[in-house]
Amino acid sequence: MMFVGIDQHKRHLTICVRNDQGQIMLRRQVKTRWEQTDCFLEHLRQLSAGRGGYVAVIEVCGFNDWLIERLKQWGCTRVLLIKPPGRVRQKTDRRDAAKLSELLWMNRDRMAAGERLLSVSEVYQPTAAEQHDRRLTHLRHKLGRRLGQAKNAMQHVLRRHNLEQERPTKGAFTQASVRWMHQVSLPGVDRLELDMWLQQYGLLVLQMKEVNRQIGARAQRNKNVALLRTAVKMGDYSALAIRAHIGPIERFPKAQSLANFFGVTPGCRNSGEAERRGRITKAGHPFIRFLMGQLVLHALRSDAGLRKWYQGVKRRRGAKIARVAVMRRLCETVWHVLKSQEAYQPVSLLQQTAV
Repeated sequence: MMFVGIDQHKRHLTICVRNDQGQIMLRRQVKTRWEQTDCFLEHLRQLSAGRGGYVAVIEVCGFNDWLIERLKQWGCTRVLLIKPPGRVRQKTDRRDAAKLSELLWMNRDRMAAGERLLSVSEVYQPTAAEQHDRRLTHLRHKLGRRLGQAKNAMQHVLRRHNLEQERPTKGAFTQASVRWMHQVSLPGVDRLELDMWLQQYGLLVLQMKEVNRQIGARAQRNKNVALLRTAVKMGDYSALAIRAHIGPIERFPKAQSLANFFGVTPGCRNSGEAERRGRITKAGHPFIRFLMGQLVLHALRSDAGLRKWYQGVKRRRGAKIARVAVMRRLCETVWHVLKSQEAYQPVSLLQQTAV
């Protein structure tokens, strides 16, 4: 068996290969052009043919997908995606690749036994469907931010001339208001700016409709999304995004594990009898924490029992901490719904059932 550590960059790969004894067999820097990458991977496959194949490890970044697929096509028996280690004073691509291959070699027996690896924070690799859902919901999030930017810019142009009061409707972006903005009289530069934002706004609205249509279609085909929608009146967008980022619920042994994964549990620094708790870790994806924050208001409106609990925490600790506590409760609710495969029941209903 050979152990391959790869330090990936957009223009080149720095590679270190070790044998069964932990000795470095090969060091190489390969450009990411297809012909050079494929030529080296073919050489690696031939080199490992009489040694039982090879496993590879890569640090997670935003463009690992193509390399993982390529390694599997060229005979890699297993690809590990791990979190980068902490910062060090002396860091080079050559040293990073050597450390990665050494981590694999140190864990060779545990890998063969299918056990958890030591000193390695392995990252879950989503399925093709989960990856599709993640990208689709991230695209929806980006479009929403751009749409908000366009709306704010148009309102700013009108406010500059105190024209908002002349809108034909109370809503700023009804069809009648948008038609009025196309015709309102403005000085030359302001008219040009408003026309440009109106063009972007129209295009973004069309793009948003198409993305929402695809999200709805994929949500209908996912039974777990239907279960999540019973919790705090989630929409297709939020439920599909949360489900895609979780993956198999069996990865999380208890409800608090999912809350830890999304980074909504407090950090701690304990030593001896001293116990210090700090702010939330923010360890997970910020996109999911954003969605959880948006769902807090819906949860408090729809669940009287949760609202009463929130008000108690708010009196003791303040509104900000109470909202984060509700986010943690929502993560635990999601875990219970997916683990039991049962629809969500509000706290008030559960209490009535117990009585």
